[in-house]
Amino acid sequence: MGMPIELNTMIVTKGNETREEENIFRLAKDGYRLYPIDIPIDVRKTIQSDTSGTAVIQKVEWTSEKTIITYELLSLNSTN
Repeated sequence: MGMPIELNTMIVTKGNETREEENIFRLAKDGYRLYPIDIPIDVRKTIQSDTSGTAVIQKVEWTSEKTIITYELLSLNSTN
């Protein structure tokens, strides 16, 4: 039996992220997903939106058909 998995090269939050500490965020996504760890990647609100910042994923957890990532926001692009 196979396990469906998705490879992601950016963080798409859809506004569902939660702040853990000052620049540390946590995001849960449905399904099993792979993300690069310790490499700066784009953060976007939606796939089509402009980059809202850059982050480094520190931790990826798979549990109960969900992926939970913990990431540090390195830079935030101004929305003005």
